[in-house]
Amino acid sequence: MSEIETKDGPRRGIGRYLLAIIPLAIFAVFAATAGKMLYEQEVNGKDVSALPSALIGTRAPVLAMPALDGSNTQALTSEAIAGKLTLVNVFASWCVPCRQEHPLLKELSKDPRLIVVGINYKDRQDNALRFLGELGNPYKAIGVDPNGKAAIDWGVYGIPESYLVAADGTILYKKVGPFDPQSLETGLYPAIEKALAGS
Repeated sequence: MSEIETKDGPRRGIGRYLLAIIPLAIFAVFAATAGKMLYEQEVNGKDVSALPSALIGTRAPVLAMPALDGSNTQALTSEAIAGKLTLVNVFASWCVPCRQEHPLLKELSKDPRLIVVGINYKDRQDNALRFLGELGNPYKAIGVDPNGKAAIDWGVYGIPESYLVAADGTILYKKVGPFDPQSLETGLYPAIEKALAGS
């Protein structure tokens, strides 16, 4: 009996040690990743919100969402954006950064080079209509995504999030987080110009 306990004792000790080490190792990986991102942002001026996307350069997922009733905009379908340079913006009334970027979307909606459409993500109809009524509606079409399925198809990390889609349906550019004047100047506007030059 004492022999078995002696043999199992060290094994149990090692098992407990490993169980304690695993969470620490995971935390160390996250801390190192966050540290690298902060370093890149502070030292190299890298925009950490410009996350790479596996969808860049591929065809946009099919759009087939019902319209936001009461918004006086059409449903968001692939046909609604076909043949047009399009900015697809994922938004919700409960999203504070969406509210912050909204004035810039209104300005973008006046740009004759592209159209702006919206995916209303996990929102209530009355709240979404109140949001647009208060801040204005920059969208030519709005698709309702109540369960987030369309957002999953588009690879959304968090909202707001925007995608520039070429007239042929290719995703050209992705922005995670709200637009600000700098991200427009250094990210979206050059992507628009490149798209137009390519077409």
